[in-house]
Amino acid sequence: MPDLRPILLVEDSPRDLELTLAALEKCQLANEIVVARDGAEALDYLTSSGAFHNRPQRDPAVVLLDLKLPKVDGLEVLERVKKDDSLKHIPIVMLTSSREEQDLVRSYELGVNAFVVKPVEFSAFFQAIQDLGVFWALLNEPPPGISSNAKN
Repeated sequence: MPDLRPILLVEDSPRDLELTLAALEKCQLANEIVVARDGAEALDYLTSSGAFHNRPQRDPAVVLLDLKLPKVDGLEVLERVKKDDSLKHIPIVMLTSSREEQDLVRSYELGVNAFVVKPVEFSAFFQAIQDLGVFWALLNEPPPGISSNAKN
């Protein structure tokens, strides 16, 4: 049975959030989708603090992280996660509308696992999200020692 760790979706745009959730639902992943609306909320989830202090102690299978976020931007979230020994193994996909080379370069310098520019066309966006969901939630193997109860 596959490891059904949640997917953490960090998105502040209501339209992109709705489309991403619909695309993930269509590919019928059984993984829980946890939504954070800004970078601070994402960090609270990942560190089991704030509103998430009682969350189940399962690291997400992947973090789908928007780049431009209120409170704490995506690059800072990425940097803090990759510098934290207890979190750095979590795959992070930067999912952004930015085509700026400096964002791409900086994301890889900070340890992002993939950088995906959100397709503008609806069907292409939908397909990209479905492909990401299936790959990271079902096909990607976490490093040895990482299980659904990694923090227990």
